Amino acid sequence: MARKRIAVLPLIVLLVFGAVSVFATGKKEATKVAVVEVAPGVPRNETIILENPTGRVVPADDFNRWRPGMQSASTGLQQLSLDALWYIDPDAGIDGVWDNSLASERPIYNDDFTKMTVKLRQGLYWSDGVEFTADDVIYTVQVQKDTPGMAFTGQFREYVASMEKPDNYTVVFNLTRPNSRFHGLFTVRWSACFIMPKHIFERQADPLAFKFNPPVSLSSYVLRDFDPDGTWYLWERREDWERTSLGRFGMPGPRFAMYTAPGPSDMKVMSMQNAELDVIHDITPEGMITLARTNPTSRGWFDSFPWAHPDPTLPSVVFNLEKEPFNNREVRWAMTLAIDIVRVSLASYRGAATISAIHIPPTGMHPEHYFEPLEQWLRDYTLTIDGQPYRPYDPDVAFRIAEEARQSLGDLVPTNRDEIRAAIGAGWWRYDLDAAEKLLLQNGFRRNAQGMWLLPNGQPFRLALLSEGETRPIMARGASMIVENWREFGIDATLDIRDNPTRSRLMPLGEFDVDYSWVIETWGGHPDLFFFLESWHSDFYRPTGELAVARNRMRWLHPELDRIIEAIQSTDFDDPIGVELGRDFVRLAVHEMPIIPVMSYNVFSVVDETYWEGFPTADNPYANPVSNWANSRYMFPMIRQRRQ
Repeated sequence: MARKRIAVLPLIVLLVFGAVSVFATGKKEATKVAVVEVAPGVPRNETIILENPTGRVVPADDFNRWRPGMQSASTGLQQLSLDALWYIDPDAGIDGVWDNSLASERPIYNDDFTKMTVKLRQGLYWSDGVEFTADDVIYTVQVQKDTPGMAFTGQFREYVASMEKPDNYTVVFNLTRPNSRFHGLFTVRWSACFIMPKHIFERQADPLAFKFNPPVSLSSYVLRDFDPDGTWYLWERREDWERTSLGRFGMPGPRFAMYTAPGPSDMKVMSMQNAELDVIHDITPEGMITLARTNPTSRGWFDSFPWAHPDPTLPSVVFNLEKEPFNNREVRWAMTLAIDIVRVSLASYRGAATISAIHIPPTGMHPEHYFEPLEQWLRDYTLTIDGQPYRPYDPDVAFRIAEEARQSLGDLVPTNRDEIRAAIGAGWWRYDLDAAEKLLLQNGFRRNAQGMWLLPNGQPFRLALLSEGETRPIMARGASMIVENWREFGIDATLDIRDNPTRSRLMPLGEFDVDYSWVIETWGGHPDLFFFLESWHSDFYRPTGELAVARNRMRWLHPELDRIIEAIQSTDFDDPIGVELGRDFVRLAVHEMPIIPVMSYNVFSVVDETYWEGFPTADNPYANPVSNWANSRYMFPMIRQRRQ
């Protein structure tokens, strides 16, 4: 399908030249100018400009979301064009955290969870005028079962025995075995299995190779144009937006949406100061502080410190449990007690981190379901050191982080204890080098003449901590401080910075000592933990040298873990028993410490209210504001053009 390519101004930093002026003070003053256009026929005041954190997309013209490794997911494709059966918001949601999107109601299971029935909304249409029906859902599953290498080939082959279509708006999945969480494959948390347009893909000889360009939309926007070099993508609101699932919430405010690659943090700050960027996906803490101090129209998730939106992900120290000495529980605990979380928080986020002592992100509904009920258990939990009980939990560390952060940020840091707990978290593990030393000594370790630790076999206790670099500087900073802590304790630790493609190869194969990343991701808006726990079951275990399945890259095996996962899978998604089983998991994980939980990944997602208002905030948490999440689509019917 041929499309006339429009001429977008060559530099995003010049998109609104003349709309505002920025002086040396950083303060903005409105100027009286004509309406500026992003491109011919695309007025700036009708366009929302958002960061695509992928950066430059290569290849730029590939929109096949069902092929692993494609790069254009966050260009607006999964946020504005694709749609799924259900969404779970990591925050509060517009009308609750669960949204029936293409489905008209929640999944319907039979008593033993071997059958799932899906009822679909009627009156929804693809952007080319073809009606959305059960045929699209069935095709989406069947073509991926039949085509090796597609994104959900493995899961659908594993779980789907057959499908039925009682009518055009009903699909019945007959499962190979009981699975009360099968619907999770079709439920968006950042992303999911989006539904494919059968009438488009069935005409392709190879659905895996097909680029789906231009993408036919099932949601409220269609692709208007994109840069062949992959630096920007321009979307336009559908004229028939009411024939989409998002239309239930009203007309999306922006007529146009542009996703761009604005460059490093300092460039993002300047673009937002100049009102050339409406939504920043993430910036450094220093960039956030600059905007907070100089740009009155910029808003973080919180009005003040710590500003950032806490993602339902958990950066952690991930051990390779098939390497000595990390297969020793007490060694892992010694390394935990040798980490100074105050210094790690300050190094990572200037103190604006939300710490977590347990193996669940401290976000969304999790404080209510896990952190608060388990606080007393954490205070009472003991290790045995030198034959004596030892309590490793420090309930007051968040207040020390706030005090240290206040030294540089002053009044930006709250003093109210409840506000500090909400922003920074509760407790963490004690920084206690004496206790850590005793744990190593009682396991046969000793120090050499230089004070460095030796393994029981006399070899140096040496490790490399793997971490990503400039793609997420927060992670590199945290990893660097952890290495510094361990070296001060006497472990010969080094920081091994690798690019993401290299890390993505080394980690699943088990070719690492310790990694600083996340293997725990949750819904955030729902207490169920099966989203990440499923692949931790021993059924999915693969030994070192083979690719680990999904998230069990540390290769943790434990019979009690299997029991918990199997029990969760055999209960209803909303059964309170699932929360109790989740707490059992927390207690087991704390005791075994297979990975060291550190903090949530706090995203400095910043919005500018020069052109648009009504964005979600901590006070009005109706949607996830992070621009690459598919859930961020719920912002669009809620934000409105600001009077100029």
